[in-house]
Amino acid sequence: MIDFAQIVKAAEQYQPQISRFLRDLIAIPSESAEEGRVVQRIKQEMEAVGFDRIEIDPMGNILGYVGHGKHLIAMDAHIDTVGVGNPKLWEYDPYQGYEDEEIIVGRGASDQTGGMAAMVYAAKIIKDLKLEDDYTLLVVGSVQEEDCDGLCWQYIIQEAGIRPEFVVITEPTSCNIYRGQRGRMEIRITTQGVSCHGSAPERGENAIYKMAPILLELRALHENLKGHAFLGKGSLTVSEVFFTSPSRCAVADSCWISVDRRLTAGEDLEYALGQIRNLPAVKAAGAEVSLYGYERASYTGLVYPTESYFPTWFIEEDHPVCAALLDAYHGLFQSKPLLDKWTFSTNGVSIMGKYGIPCIGFGPGHEDQAHAPNERTWKSELVKAAAMYAAIPMLFVRKYADQMPQVTANLAEKPVR
Repeated sequence: MIDFAQIVKAAEQYQPQISRFLRDLIAIPSESAEEGRVVQRIKQEMEAVGFDRIEIDPMGNILGYVGHGKHLIAMDAHIDTVGVGNPKLWEYDPYQGYEDEEIIVGRGASDQTGGMAAMVYAAKIIKDLKLEDDYTLLVVGSVQEEDCDGLCWQYIIQEAGIRPEFVVITEPTSCNIYRGQRGRMEIRITTQGVSCHGSAPERGENAIYKMAPILLELRALHENLKGHAFLGKGSLTVSEVFFTSPSRCAVADSCWISVDRRLTAGEDLEYALGQIRNLPAVKAAGAEVSLYGYERASYTGLVYPTESYFPTWFIEEDHPVCAALLDAYHGLFQSKPLLDKWTFSTNGVSIMGKYGIPCIGFGPGHEDQAHAPNERTWKSELVKAAAMYAAIPMLFVRKYADQMPQVTANLAEKPVR
């Protein structure tokens, strides 16, 4: 029998250490491709709490192992953050942060170094309470997620050959359990013109004017995208506008925009690109519609190119990993959590979306704190998360491992056309 009350008590006792560790992580700026210092701080804490093995891979992800059993279970937190934005919107220094009896404020508090801090101390609880069993727990601090979600796990799966039985994504869920998310794409639309002197614009072709009706049709397309009972509707927004022109006194000879496209169930890369290519204004302008790529070097200098397509995914409500987390939550807290989905995107786009490894979400912090000024998390949720992460592996091995399907279906692949 698992002594759930003992696990909760241990997590509560470690709350000051979890909070201190999180404050230390917040204090180290760690935007995408600049995570080297925060990786070293995580390594230091992993060593202090007694991880059995710690590695930093060539991309710069930190991988900490607990136990030596046959069932490989992974938990993931991305350790990069977005920037500060307008510092005038912050009541506190985003890196020095703020702490009281209930909350911790600072960039990354919810999104998502709180998950990292709770995972490391879950390993400490496992060691203290002798919760090791026939499993190996892999705790991953992954890089570059804010720039390119899932890239880190593409590397881990493809290059290192690591394939866990399932992965707990510790992105913020308000300590509820999430089983999926919409996917996304980064799309570029380009119009071409002919420059001429601005005093006689009729001599040229203005690429910005060609883009104008496309913008209006994109807005209308967003309003008419398909929906899904669980994931909700797809969405589309124009996020950036660029142009080239010989001068301010000339007609623009090219214009391009970036489109953030969120994909619901049944929508994929070709479907979403086809929708835009078939817009009348796109055809009339002869506009080019393409997918962005990502080729930024990690902080180690490694470049691992990928296309900016991040598939939608969700798993069955009665999947064994859902059951394991619901069981652990009830055992620890004697209540039932919400079983839901993320609005934003996570590393699950690769783990489950591309490679079919089941993912399940449970994390401290709230989605609405992500990328916001005065970002915060709650100490009570850090404690709950540490308790959950400590309880899940043994419970899974003892009750649910033999129920795992050979293939986990991605329910988002069912067509909506």
